Amino acid sequence: MTTYRFCPLCASELALITQAEDGGDKERLRCTACSFTHWNNPTPVLAAVIECTDRDGQVLLARNAAWPGRFFGLITGFMEAGESPEEGIRREIAEETSLEVDRLSLLGVWDFQRMNQIIIAYHAEAHGEIRLSPELAEYQLFAPEAVRCWPQGTGQALATWLRRRGVEPQWLDLADMKRE
Repeated sequence: MTTYRFCPLCASELALITQAEDGGDKERLRCTACSFTHWNNPTPVLAAVIECTDRDGQVLLARNAAWPGRFFGLITGFMEAGESPEEGIRREIAEETSLEVDRLSLLGVWDFQRMNQIIIAYHAEAHGEIRLSPELAEYQLFAPEAVRCWPQGTGQALATWLRRRGVEPQWLDLADMKRE
């Protein structure tokens, strides 16, 4: 989460100031000189449960090169200005895995308050040779019945996809996640 200390309009210091807004008083970072308000709205993040249609429907999970341990998660990324969420997740899948998306369907939208993000998650049916971007260290393919979900963030999207397929999600133990 980005925290601003100075006003981007006039460079004066920002301060936490309570002010009346629609719905009542709200404390926000505001400029004392020009009244700029830092809204700190959540950032939209795109995520995909990738079903590899040319690999018997296995699910692709990847490990980000910057993550400690060996946790594998969904392909995710930020929307770019001027693109729809669908265009954005197609771009992210192509950039990070080189896979071609055949079909997309919305799984849902989840808040991820710890990171001040809104997750927009899709099921992507895709095919092709998997070539990872430098952003990703490695990937694994899982049969849907063998994949294990995690309780936070994109793990809820994976669980939703599994339930829609008639598979009851199995959950990672948080203690196991810390050891990996």
